[in-house]
Amino acid sequence: MTNWQSLPSLTALRAFAALAETGSASAAGAQLNVSHAAVSQQVRALEDRIGVALVDRSGRRLALTAEGSELAEALKVGFGTIARTVDALTGADADRPVQVSCTPTFAAQWLMPRLSAFRAAHPSIDLMLSPTPDLVTLEPGGIDIAVRFGRGNWPGLDATLLFEATLVAVTAPGLVAGRHIRDPADLTDLPWVQEYGTTEASDWLRRRGVTKDRAGGLTQMPGNLLLQALREGYGVAVTVKEWIREDLAAGHLVKLFEDADDTGYYIVTRPGALRPKTRAFATWLRQQVRADRGKTSALTEEAPGRAAEKR
Repeated sequence: MTNWQSLPSLTALRAFAALAETGSASAAGAQLNVSHAAVSQQVRALEDRIGVALVDRSGRRLALTAEGSELAEALKVGFGTIARTVDALTGADADRPVQVSCTPTFAAQWLMPRLSAFRAAHPSIDLMLSPTPDLVTLEPGGIDIAVRFGRGNWPGLDATLLFEATLVAVTAPGLVAGRHIRDPADLTDLPWVQEYGTTEASDWLRRRGVTKDRAGGLTQMPGNLLLQALREGYGVAVTVKEWIREDLAAGHLVKLFEDADDTGYYIVTRPGALRPKTRAFATWLRQQVRADRGKTSALTEEAPGRAAEKR
């Protein structure tokens, strides 16, 4: 629980934050619509209140002390979060693009081929895509929505399953020609490839009880290059089966192992009401999945008829 009585006045903190941001009392005063003398007075009052020198006044130009820099950074984060949250609550950020975080592989294999459909349906909504393997923080004024792979257990966030996704260990047929692969441990002397910034290979082997080191080496690369590397026979990789379904059917890749894990891609957002534009993007994602399922069902229903024609 916050001890409110121990905190300095908000006015003094605002004055110091503006001073640290602008670099002078005059500029800070202009930002706060007060005189430079009022800013200086508030900063001195703050120093007296906490008993720490925040500004080094010995030189010709104002400089922050180490303690001043530390407090300035904390205030920048705190006031920034407050400002973004107020904008979100009042609708002042309505024109801000919808910021989307997802892995590079998801962006390349699923999102980008469908993005023109979103633009056609919502021409007035701007998007800002941030492909990264990192679990970025969702905060007001920042990332609005993330598409994450896993089991949906991200504390403090709302997660809705977009579609189930099975993991498979695959490689090019030539890399395992003549080899008898019976156990994941049989793969440790082969080269591996994985998406940069992840530990997919090590995690997958460890979950299967394989503790010995890989002897074949590991190459990390951006997710949008991973599938091409697999097709070229650069190594073994763990990836989502959906991304390489056509390669498996065509024989370009061979499946070595398949997971039975309950994993999938999830739409992840902060708790509470979404901005209308963010809600529209989330709805569109789900519509795309339903459309894909409809196409798959239609093809399945047509298959018997086509087979009869061939007979």
